[in-house]
Amino acid sequence: MDQASGLRKMNQNRMIKVIAVTGGKGGVGKTNVSLNLAANLAQQGKRTLILDADLGLANVDVMLGLRVQKNLSHVLSGECELDDIIVQGPLGVGIIPATSGSQSMVELDPAQHAGLIRAFSEMRYEFDVLIVDTAAGISDMVVSFARAAQDVVAVVCDEPASITDAYALIKLLSREHGVFRVKVVANMVRNMREGQELFAKLTRVSDRFLDVALELVATIPFDENVRRSVRKQKLITELYPQSPATLGYKALANKAMSWPVPNQPGGHLEFFIEQLIENRYKNRDDASE
Repeated sequence: MDQASGLRKMNQNRMIKVIAVTGGKGGVGKTNVSLNLAANLAQQGKRTLILDADLGLANVDVMLGLRVQKNLSHVLSGECELDDIIVQGPLGVGIIPATSGSQSMVELDPAQHAGLIRAFSEMRYEFDVLIVDTAAGISDMVVSFARAAQDVVAVVCDEPASITDAYALIKLLSREHGVFRVKVVANMVRNMREGQELFAKLTRVSDRFLDVALELVATIPFDENVRRSVRKQKLITELYPQSPATLGYKALANKAMSWPVPNQPGGHLEFFIEQLIENRYKNRDDASE
């Protein structure tokens, strides 16, 4: 039995929602959005798991002050199983930690790819939503995670570089990889109007040059409590449940609850991972032609 057929037998009757949270550049608050979205979904009864998909520069565990003994590199080396590295974060959110400062983790060889597929196929951890916190930029890994997810959420703030880089990512996904729907979070804005204006800047250029549908799904206001919570290595959702940013994250989670889980193979975790790996190889093959 090959790896793919083994994957297809995992949790055949359980549909899993997969959301990739990405953004063109670093510093736009992408990981904060991922973590607080997960926490608010957990508060609504969803069993939520976060995959720290910045495989070489992981920071989810650091942001939460978690002690991590093992990470994905230990799974790929055969030292342990995927279930063994999952750590419990705030509000019961499960976290799959990656490693930091390892170039090898962003350049996996075929055997390691097979190991990653096998690790996910053997998972026993029960969850409803997988949130993939991607790296910044437009690397093959970022594109692969975005293509494999059911929903792509691009986090943008009101800075020229953020808007330009978000557009570059959306352009790459739509023109070369068949991703024609992207959800947008306007982050660290002063008010709803500023968030809508930021979204308008992005849509003006995308509507003109791209065949892609953008949807503004949340405006997260600038909130000093975000910085305070980061310094304390806690989530603002926990520390300041009524703060403006928390209410923005809650609104995002409420909206995410309504996003449909497709009744097709793409809704299964095993197909997510299989498609992710296939996309990585397709990207490499295309680049070599």
